[in-house]
Amino acid sequence: KELRATRGREIAVISQEPMVALDPMFSVGYQLTQPIRRFRGVGRAEARRIAEQLLSQVGITGARRMLRSYPHQLSGGMAQRVCIALALTGSPKLLVADEPTTALDVTVQAEILSLLRALVRTTGLSVIIVSHDPGVVADLCDEVAVMYAGQVVEAGPVAKVLGQPAHPYTAALLAANPHVAEGL
Repeated sequence: KELRATRGREIAVISQEPMVALDPMFSVGYQLTQPIRRFRGVGRAEARRIAEQLLSQVGITGARRMLRSYPHQLSGGMAQRVCIALALTGSPKLLVADEPTTALDVTVQAEILSLLRALVRTTGLSVIIVSHDPGVVADLCDEVAVMYAGQVVEAGPVAKVLGQPAHPYTAALLAANPHVAEGL
């Protein structure tokens, strides 16, 4: 009962793979309005209006048309935006984004990261990014915790941890990424 009060309302998750998170049997509108109705206690018409607002908030133009779409009709970037809107249905305070840009091309990755940055700025939402990409971490995060074998081995401000790694595993992660310049 305690977890039900927290899930979606206090903490929400953006899945690594949006096409797995979205049910192919139901329209985007149905998948957004059901949790809105449950979390916010509103009727169908109000839930639909809020769903349109959420889609607009995550950068989807033509929100009314998008509500009638099914997941297989969406591009990867659009599906990820719908999943972000879905995570926002309960107005959470904390959003856990599990590899939010993994399956996206570089341009769409930048758009999704920009969207997450804007959500933090405009809503006061806090975001935890789970990522193996130091570039994403450096671009979006203030603090970083590096984990090895399920344990945090190094933590601190992004510039310090990625710029001067103290743990051998952090150094090895940075060395393994060809896109990370020496001395971030």
